[in-house]
Amino acid sequence: MCGIVGYIGDKQAYPILINGLKRLEYRGYDSAGVALRTNRTQVFKCKGKVQDLENHAKGSDVSGSIGIGHTRWATHGEPNDQNAHPHSSMNNKFVIIHNGIIENYSSLKEKLIKRGYTFQSDTDTEVLANLIEYIYLKGEVSAELAVRLALTKVVGAYGLVVICDDEPDKLIAARKGSPLVVGVGNGEYFLASDATPIIEYTNSVIYLNDNDVAIISRDELVLKTIQNDKLTPHIQQLDLDIEQIEKGGYDHFMLKEIFEQTSSIHDTIRGRISTTNKEVFLGGINDVIPQLVNARRILIIGCGTSWHAGMVGEYLFEEFARIPVEVEYASEFRYRNPVIFKDDIVLAISQSGETADTLAAIKLAKEAGATVLGICNVVGSSIPRETHAGVYTHAGPEIGVASTKAFTAQVTVLTMMAMLVGYRKGTLSKEVYQELIAEFANLPEKIKRILDKEEDIKELSKKYMDSTNALYLGRGFLFPVALEGALKLKEISYIHAEGYPAAEMKHGPIALIDEQMPVFVVATKDKSYEKIVSNIQEVKARKGHVIAIVTEGDTVISEMADHVVEIPETLEPLAPLLTVIPFQLISYYIAVYRGCNVDQPRNLAKSVTVE
Repeated sequence: MCGIVGYIGDKQAYPILINGLKRLEYRGYDSAGVALRTNRTQVFKCKGKVQDLENHAKGSDVSGSIGIGHTRWATHGEPNDQNAHPHSSMNNKFVIIHNGIIENYSSLKEKLIKRGYTFQSDTDTEVLANLIEYIYLKGEVSAELAVRLALTKVVGAYGLVVICDDEPDKLIAARKGSPLVVGVGNGEYFLASDATPIIEYTNSVIYLNDNDVAIISRDELVLKTIQNDKLTPHIQQLDLDIEQIEKGGYDHFMLKEIFEQTSSIHDTIRGRISTTNKEVFLGGINDVIPQLVNARRILIIGCGTSWHAGMVGEYLFEEFARIPVEVEYASEFRYRNPVIFKDDIVLAISQSGETADTLAAIKLAKEAGATVLGICNVVGSSIPRETHAGVYTHAGPEIGVASTKAFTAQVTVLTMMAMLVGYRKGTLSKEVYQELIAEFANLPEKIKRILDKEEDIKELSKKYMDSTNALYLGRGFLFPVALEGALKLKEISYIHAEGYPAAEMKHGPIALIDEQMPVFVVATKDKSYEKIVSNIQEVKARKGHVIAIVTEGDTVISEMADHVVEIPETLEPLAPLLTVIPFQLISYYIAVYRGCNVDQPRNLAKSVTVE
């Protein structure tokens, strides 16, 4: 969950590290720090954001062409100066930055205390620093060997970079369960948790796999396993532009990413949907289509927003392909001893491709013999490498912690998959199949028409900025949209919100409704329209405030609701891709009016790479 950067080369490291930490601040922003190597190793770190670190280091000597940096999302130990990374070993032989959790840190710490070690922080990372140093001094071994031996004794996840005081012209990096990428320059190397800090310097990268160790000097990179088996680095070329990771004139990344959905959906369907030939083609799963067609069931696993996308996927696959679907939280799936059949298809969804619980669930499903597919946004990340096949979304980098364009891109991929499988299976008619294909081409323009209502939605949002609770209601394909709308409001505005199937309101939540309660209802024209009208009447009878997402030209709900946002008409299965847009904007503007940090909401980080 934390952000890691490193540099070794001929340039001054500090500006590169600070710039990289700012790029990675979406991964954690409780504290930040850097270690710089000249004739000695200097550490600057403090509680707060990267800007606080810059202020802390201002006026100090920050020279040096080797360095490491870290921005933290707290796990072990509260956010403060002492728990900020980098961490030094007791005798200052090693400095380390770490993303992940060392699960057996407590027992290791007890053993080290018995051997005379003292600790300055509450972190598991300092334990690892001292363990490396203890092995290094006791065994009189190289720094690289000390790191590798220490990692054989730890249980947990890590992406880490180490500097040794006795071997100062070298960085040692290792990965297990937490992402780490190496950028390859001309006489220089870069390290980062993802590619965003690297792209402005080089587009040549090496993605480390689990149990990889990289020993990096200015003119050489040696890659091996923890067991000392030599590996041949596989250099990939990044397809990423610097403009994609800048705000581009928007106040926040989240707002930029909401507006990018016109292009992200277009990019996700481009080359996959042919309106000329009236076909869907998904090359990433082409070889497993027969298994999908004949699947006993599909298990969809994800976390957070990806789980909500999976809920939409359940409706789509059951409607189009008539295959039973179960949608599971990855964190529960991996621990509850699930029943998995060899002819099951397990579909894992993750924006980052590094979600720890989803990766663990994938491993469990593979061990049971199931075919595991992935839907992911980040090329080269762990989930695409761990799954048998899959489909990339093409949402582009998503920096805002609250997911927006990744959700619609995931739903787009799920819709295309369900259409393709249903058509091949014969459960989706050619007429409906081609009708859906034709409508897909209209979605980017229809999303633009919704975004053109930004000012109206902004004014509407202002009326509810002081709410303390909210309900979100939807039916059928739009029930998961209600869940996603409620999550967005919780994430960035800190207003308690819950999503429900509209009919379930009578089974408990209706007790909450009074004149202070805003109720957001997805109420477009579909087969449940008359039912949702009744649900709105039930809310109004109890003096609740109704904000409804309706189809253009709706006159019935417009007269009943306190506020409406009209969206263009579309086919019912595609409605989630349009109806979620107003909810994203409403959450955004409510959070802005409340003075919340939209891109970096409290206690959250973008990529959950720890349990």
